[in-house]
Amino acid sequence: MASRINVSLDPEYSEKLSRLAERMHVQKGTLAKSLLSTALDGADPDAAHIVQLLDGTPGAYERTQEGIAQARRGEGTSLDDLA
Repeated sequence: MASRINVSLDPEYSEKLSRLAERMHVQKGTLAKSLLSTALDGADPDAAHIVQLLDGTPGAYERTQEGIAQARRGEGTSLDDLA
């Protein structure tokens, strides 16, 4: 069964994805799915490698801290509400 996720890209990555999709004559979503699938296939599930990957993501720590702060302020969606 396929799952749907939403991914927000920074403007420069969105533009790059658009240019690549146009050159390949495919939809952006199709290309994004293929690129993400390829990246996931090559990802090492070892916890040490996951930490390295996350540490190398620009702004990941800051976004995580903001998400924690939002949750503490009650600005998130309860997991019970998602079910």
